[in-house]
Amino acid sequence: MYIPTQFRIEHLPEIHAVIRAARLANLVTMGPDGLVATPLPVLLSADEGEYGTLYAHVAKANPQWRTGGQEGLVMFMGPDAYVTPSWYVTKQISGKVVPTWNYVAVHAYGPVEFFEDADRLLNLVTRLTNHHEEPRAQPWAVSDAPPAFIQSQLKGIVGVRMPITRLEGKQKMSQNRTPEDRAGVKRALAASETLVDQQVAAAIVA
Repeated sequence: MYIPTQFRIEHLPEIHAVIRAARLANLVTMGPDGLVATPLPVLLSADEGEYGTLYAHVAKANPQWRTGGQEGLVMFMGPDAYVTPSWYVTKQISGKVVPTWNYVAVHAYGPVEFFEDADRLLNLVTRLTNHHEEPRAQPWAVSDAPPAFIQSQLKGIVGVRMPITRLEGKQKMSQNRTPEDRAGVKRALAASETLVDQQVAAAIVA
């Protein structure tokens, strides 16, 4: 990922925060017919390894899991928004402005391991479920379903484990614009009825 210096996320806790906030990621590996990508929810184990370790699962019918033992790429996206030149003060002064996009992205790299062990899979789906159910008023738990049913479901998935060996974090939030231009973008996005626009506005330092 191309990252100009002013857009680079340097601190590991900030990168981990982007990973945790992402609702869905894309796992990319190289298969016999070329690149293969699968969108999937991913769980971060931050204290496992230098940069953390990622866990997920794919359907056993998905041939991607047969590409284990090689480097993988997991791509996470944070909030993003279109930025029109009309919001820039510079447009009124010189007109020398073009559209752009503000966004947050993290790319994680590492060796991909796929596993079928039932105990590891149960632990994984339990942790992943708890992570996403926790904010709910009445969280659903894996243990709410009959054990035999859960065991049958586990037979249809394959676990994914990827120790992170390299991380790239990017937060492009109009840092390359003048304070006046940034303020214009922040004000316009904050007034949007779209939630993700408002999230981008909150991330802009005017």
